[in-house]
Amino acid sequence: MALFKVKTSKKVETSIKLEESTAKMLDRYAHFHEGSADDVVNEALEYVFSHDKEFAKYLEQNSSTDVPSSVRIKKAPGSAKAAKSAANGNGDHASAATPAATAPAK
Repeated sequence: MALFKVKTSKKVETSIKLEESTAKMLDRYAHFHEGSADDVVNEALEYVFSHDKEFAKYLEQNSSTDVPSSVRIKKAPGSAKAAKSAANGNGDHASAATPAATAPAK
């Protein structure tokens, strides 16, 4: 039985680096679920976030704490921020979000 159900939803484009073996298993897991690697990563993270009791306590105790963003979101080409970024030569911005995966080889 699968640990979670993969479903599609509105996504933002991000980039993360994975170990090569993890990327290969991600492809296999996505195939197993008949979904995309992006959807598998999103659902896996949602599962972890909702089942990690220590993280839930941390969120309760630090609900107003700003943390530095380590997820870079690539803005859509038609957005106002993307146009401004393109004019400045910067195609992406840091912001907190649910990441989607790309897996470059090492």
